[in-house]
Amino acid sequence: MGGDLVDKSCVPCRGGIPPLSEAQAQVLLQQIPEWSLGDGGRRLSRRFDFPDFRRAMEFVCRVGELAEAEGHHPDVHFGWGWAEIVWYTHKIGGLHDNDFIMAAKTGRLS
Repeated sequence: MGGDLVDKSCVPCRGGIPPLSEAQAQVLLQQIPEWSLGDGGRRLSRRFDFPDFRRAMEFVCRVGELAEAEGHHPDVHFGWGWAEIVWYTHKIGGLHDNDFIMAAKTGRLS
């Protein structure tokens, strides 16, 4: 899933643009159905499950490396056997195409 999105790269968002509407986000969400919209359509999140802490931590490290390479960073929460990744664009207080690109790429890391 998210094949088209995975092939794209993030474009720096300098702010001053409106976030995607919830309707626009719902259309993009169809390409990454494992993810969920939250906070009134302003956040994109997914929980990943792992058999132990080490694998959860390794996944979080891979997400961090991807974020650094693309210049777009998620909120990350993790513990024994799980990680939750939340994407949104801080500068616009909501979702941007970059968040869907990164969600698709994150899904490929698990």
